[in-house]
Amino acid sequence: MKALIQRVTQAWVTVDDQIVGSIGPGLLVFLGVGEGDDLLDATYLVDKVTNLRIFADSDGRVNLSAFDVQAELLVISQFTLYANTRRGRRPSFTEAAQPDEAGALFQRAVAVFETTGLKIETGSFQKHMLVHLVNDGPFTIMLDSLERTSPRKK
Repeated sequence: MKALIQRVTQAWVTVDDQIVGSIGPGLLVFLGVGEGDDLLDATYLVDKVTNLRIFADSDGRVNLSAFDVQAELLVISQFTLYANTRRGRRPSFTEAAQPDEAGALFQRAVAVFETTGLKIETGSFQKHMLVHLVNDGPFTIMLDSLERTSPRKK
């Protein structure tokens, strides 16, 4: 599972000209589900996203987590995080989970996010969405649940 997170001052997502999710200061989380991902991957990423110290403290140092600042989260399904562009000019998405599997795990990940007590909003799975955001920083980080099994480099 992959997550591209952007610190935002505000973000909202529309489907068919209707706002389906909207947040104030917090994180926009693009979440991609890969083949073979499971609830452990989702739990790992939720923990990472909510505990990363990426918000400024009173001294202006990036030292606070989403929990610390009670950030709001807008979680959007994004299978294109699994784009493979190694060959040719057309991206391949064969590493992304199939829609039924991805939709189920995306919903489970959202449920885990909701257990944090933070405000969680979402887009609409498998719909064409327009995502609007004001990136704060800009501050953008890519996370991959495969990192949970990788040894630390010395």
